[in-house]
Amino acid sequence: MSTREKIAYRIRRKAPGWVFTPSDFLDLGTPQAVGMSLLRLAKEGMIRRLDRGLYDAPKSHPVLGLLHARPEAILAAITRRDGTEFQEHEAYAANRLHLTEQVPARHVYLTTGRSRIIKAGPLTLELRHRSPRKLGAPADMSARVFGALRNIGEANLTPERLAPLITLLSPTDRRRLLVDLTKAPVWMHPHLRLIANSKLATP
Repeated sequence: MSTREKIAYRIRRKAPGWVFTPSDFLDLGTPQAVGMSLLRLAKEGMIRRLDRGLYDAPKSHPVLGLLHARPEAILAAITRRDGTEFQEHEAYAANRLHLTEQVPARHVYLTTGRSRIIKAGPLTLELRHRSPRKLGAPADMSARVFGALRNIGEANLTPERLAPLITLLSPTDRRRLLVDLTKAPVWMHPHLRLIANSKLATP
């Protein structure tokens, strides 16, 4: 089986929408052979080239046709390749947790890697560098909550403003806030304890 055939077989085994880089196939051939194989598969229409060294197996919708690559899938591919960490930008986290109705105009993520812009078709991702110390390593939901509270600001946090988190987060996520407490700024601690110790937090 040729390198191209091995790569095509691996891609077919993945779910549609999978985003990947040449590094995902370096066990199947030399970097040059992998690169040439991906270019051939892109020309054949099996895969789609999103950006330099970034591809996906596009997912198709019966009405909308080929769908755009998801930002989370793009970041997952970059994480596998570069070993960097990512977190949602504070404004995006606040919107997803229903603490604000303002929808961010751009896809912005914080990363321990270098700041850069990634263009994947019509989608643009802005990666902003943050030190590993500031990003820390809390659980995913804890990191999202920390970012959301940072976006709202200490002066604007009230029990009423935090109410959506008490019902939105699972009991496990709320208990995890206490585990990750030391990774959050001190001013957040009473608010995080309020969320975690709510009566609704008891399973």
